[in-house]
Amino acid sequence: MALSSFDIDAPRWDQSTFMGRLKHFFNITDWRTVTLPDSRLDDAKALVESCRAGSVPPGTTEEQLHYAKKLYDSAFHPDTGDRMNLIGRMSFQVPGGMAITGFMLQFYRTVPAVVFWQWVNQSFNALVNYTNRNAASPITPKQIGVAYFTATSTALATAVGLNLYTKKAPPLVARWVPFAAVASANCVNIPMMRQQEILNGIAVTDENGNNLGHSKKAAVKGITQVVVSRITMAAPGMIILPIIMQRMEKYKFMQRITYLHGPIQVMLVGAFLVFMVPAACSLFPQRCSMAVSKLEPELRDSIVSQYGEAVKHVYFNKGL
Repeated sequence: MALSSFDIDAPRWDQSTFMGRLKHFFNITDWRTVTLPDSRLDDAKALVESCRAGSVPPGTTEEQLHYAKKLYDSAFHPDTGDRMNLIGRMSFQVPGGMAITGFMLQFYRTVPAVVFWQWVNQSFNALVNYTNRNAASPITPKQIGVAYFTATSTALATAVGLNLYTKKAPPLVARWVPFAAVASANCVNIPMMRQQEILNGIAVTDENGNNLGHSKKAAVKGITQVVVSRITMAAPGMIILPIIMQRMEKYKFMQRITYLHGPIQVMLVGAFLVFMVPAACSLFPQRCSMAVSKLEPELRDSIVSQYGEAVKHVYFNKGL
């Protein structure tokens, strides 16, 4: 196959299956890509754009094209093509998430520590949610501020309230408080950060990418899937790890190295996230679909009047 005709945007793996999506997200959430300089990422973008234009530089191999697309997908927004901030990229979820989650799980006993680490986590989440939004629906600085304040307040209220409530509960229950706070905050943070999509609808297209209008129902479906994915991403590490740590702390060697409990939890959370970040992102297709029959009556009627029965499903970027 001549590389000049190479379709670089064609999925390398079948995106209709979970395993295909898992391979794709293992590829683009590779934490090692965050160590690359911007110049290397820009070179990858240039190669991708050259390939799209049908002018692949002489001597370029197919493997080099695949690697350039990996870097492009990991660092550039799928809607705008702009380079995303490093902390907000999904490839930063492992190093960023392991540090924050590890310390949330370690410092859960006192209210000041709970408040501080929940605030750090929600600040991180807000940046990730903004970075991975559907960029076709802009959000104002005021709306970003309201979303950040609401989600942080929800997380703090949940964490502090449960922390006080579980003072007399079994120790393991108290260790699960950070997960309850993270899950409740995700249910607020993501919809609030993407409220424009819920209020005004998300851009939907036909199978060939032709714009068909905006749908609020499609936005709700996409955002709901993102919330489920984010909670799933955090769940194993924040539910199973406390059980592991509680049992390990009974051993004398662990009691002698209490100063290493924090770093140990950080590393163990990292081990969970290396798999759970791509797995959670793979739960639902990135290019989400919805039957025309389930759209708002106005949009449905508009599509039927223009295309008849030819268009049965609409497609949209659900975000991450």
